[in-house]
Amino acid sequence: MDIGLRIKECRNKTGLTLEELASRCELTKGFLSQLERNITSCSVTTLEDIVEALGMTMADFFKEDTDVRVVFGKEDFFVDEREDHTITWIVPNAQKNEMEPIMLDLPVGGKSQEVYPHEGEEFGYVLRGRIRIMFPDSKKGITVKKGQTFYIKGDKQHQLVNDSQSDAGVLWICTPPTF
Repeated sequence: MDIGLRIKECRNKTGLTLEELASRCELTKGFLSQLERNITSCSVTTLEDIVEALGMTMADFFKEDTDVRVVFGKEDFFVDEREDHTITWIVPNAQKNEMEPIMLDLPVGGKSQEVYPHEGEEFGYVLRGRIRIMFPDSKKGITVKKGQTFYIKGDKQHQLVNDSQSDAGVLWICTPPTF
């Protein structure tokens, strides 16, 4: 890591001038300038003082910024075809995130896996067809048609079923990941 460049980047992000940062660290402006240009180096103690003056921890200072991927295409999707349904994971490794979006395809008579009570919530958007959200304490369930959405607290066991005469597709998002 280029420590001098990192100090300069952090200083600029916080809007401090060389003089202001030097004053906060009880260093000279010249020394700090040389440090940022990698002309000189400093002790760990001095670096800790600089990092603290920048309002950061040492861990934050040394944390590498990685480019986070935000766009995914069909080549990134993972398809799991089962007898009663097909799940397409549309964000790779989403289980490490706060939420997990999937595409659920239900053929006529198809059913999703049963979702057991969990901390969190679920959101769904019916892209095509019609589905019914079934709860153990309800024989009728709740019907959701193409273009409609559903929002469920995770505290109840449920399952999506397709009891219509055409295939159904649902964008289903769960937090935390449970699929």
